[in-house]
Amino acid sequence: MIGGIPYAGEWLALLTAVAWAFAVILFKKSGETVHPVALNLFKGVLATILFVPTVYLFGETLFYPASSGDYLLLLASGALGIGIADSLFLKCLNLLGAGLTSIVNCVYAPFLIGFSVVWLGESLTSWQIFGVAMIIGALLIATSRRNQRQVSRRDLALGVTLGVLAVAGTAVGIVVIKPLLNSSPLLWVTEIRLLGGLAMLGLILLFHPRRRAILSTLTVTTGWKYTVSGSFVGAYLAMVLWLAGMKFTQVSVAGVLNQMSNIFIFVFAAIFLSEPLDARRIIGIVLGVCGSLLMTFG
Repeated sequence: MIGGIPYAGEWLALLTAVAWAFAVILFKKSGETVHPVALNLFKGVLATILFVPTVYLFGETLFYPASSGDYLLLLASGALGIGIADSLFLKCLNLLGAGLTSIVNCVYAPFLIGFSVVWLGESLTSWQIFGVAMIIGALLIATSRRNQRQVSRRDLALGVTLGVLAVAGTAVGIVVIKPLLNSSPLLWVTEIRLLGGLAMLGLILLFHPRRRAILSTLTVTTGWKYTVSGSFVGAYLAMVLWLAGMKFTQVSVAGVLNQMSNIFIFVFAAIFLSEPLDARRIIGIVLGVCGSLLMTFG
């Protein structure tokens, strides 16, 4: 309870899901004018700046006494999980739309647990294996050509591929630092990973032949309201709410409520983006979310 508010941690965890879902809708609108790499760079810069005072506000420090190896690992995690994976995610969002992307995102749990089995020696339960089957089924149903009239065959294939690669990159970025997460301040970890992501984006732009054209998309004024608001809500506010939810309720409870983000994205996409809401997509999101929950808590 916070300030006499019952179930405050649970409400914060649910607000995290709502905030991230709304940010995805804003990212989709921003992506109509802003290149994915440019949008990822902007949201990373904004979040990094905002997290500096936030770290100290919560009594933490940017100069946590960790080894150089820990710093390098966090930077590498951010380079992959934020610099590369988030750029792929934003491109997937542009190609597939928010509704289908929310279903593709359900493969995060299988990747996260699968990599944990390989690198951390964890094991799969029978329920988790069943959860994998449900998620695969959800993806096959939702991306069936009979269900896709607004997405071309090429965009569908490319979008799903990029989305899966984005989720895989995010999962690897988390798994490799999992031992550090158990013993390090979360805000410090977040800030260093953001710096790693910015470093990777800087390298991408440095060697990209169209870097000027990519960055120039940030100057298109019609998309600024979506770019700024999406970056603030998605890269900063949702992260702060997530940390608060984890602090004031059980991790398992917060995890279940966070999984609701895919359902909110799916619903918001129909309301705000007028994306189609048919039986196959509904079955897909239900199977995907249920499969994710089984993977996480099975």
